[in-house]
This record gives sequence, C-alpha cells and structure tokens, in this order.
Amino acid sequence: MGIFQLIGIALITAVAALVLKSTKPELALAVTIAGSVILLLFAFEILRGSLTIFQRITEVTGIQSSLVKILLKMVGIGYLVEFSSGILSDFGQNALADKLVFCGKIIILVLAVPIIESLLTLILKLLELV
Repeated sequence: MGIFQLIGIALITAVAALVLKSTKPELALAVTIAGSVILLLFAFEILRGSLTIFQRITEVTGIQSSLVKILLKMVGIGYLVEFSSGILSDFGQNALADKLVFCGKIIILVLAVPIIESLLTLILKLLELV
C-alpha cells in the first residue's frame, strides 16, 4: 500500500508544479520541494518499520551490529545523496549535483574503512588456519 501512496504524492506534486510553473514559478519550486520532503518522510517511515529485520539478521548470523549499522548508514547516505542530487538537477544545478555526489562517495568510502579492516582481519585469520 505504501508504494501507491508514494506514487500518488509524486503525481500530485508533479501536476501541481506543472500547473503553477506557468503562472507562479517560485510557487512551483516550493511545491516541488514540499512534495520531495513528504516523499522522503514517507520513505523514512517505511524504513523504520523494517529495522527490526536487520536486528534479527545480526543476531542470527553473528555479524557485529556495528558493521550492520555502518552498512545501513552507507546505503542511507547513498540514497539521500542521490535524492538530493536529483532535486538539484531538477533546479538546473547540475554542477552542484555532481559535487554533492562526489562528496557522498567520499563519505561512503570513509565509512567503509572499518568494514574493510574487519574483512582483512577475517582473511588473515583464515590464512593462519591454512
């Protein structure tokens, strides 16, 4: 049901922005931003209900919960940067959108360091067994 709500909000926002664009472009921009924020809040609400699944996965697999949190942060940052970049592109700010994507990739790389460290430690332990 959630996907239909998201699609409905997106379509209503798009139609309202198109109608307002010819008469009041500044209001069309505000409608687009408001619709985007509402979509993002809906997505966060859907995600919040799914977080218990990740807790169960960490318990069952024995993976450190800190690593799962880092992975979720990385995915969240990727989605937020992509979402924000799309909005900037819609406003004609393609250069700024590209810089935002680059900064997001750097942040994700920095967040990946503990995961890479954990993976290398695991590989070294496996090599010691051989």
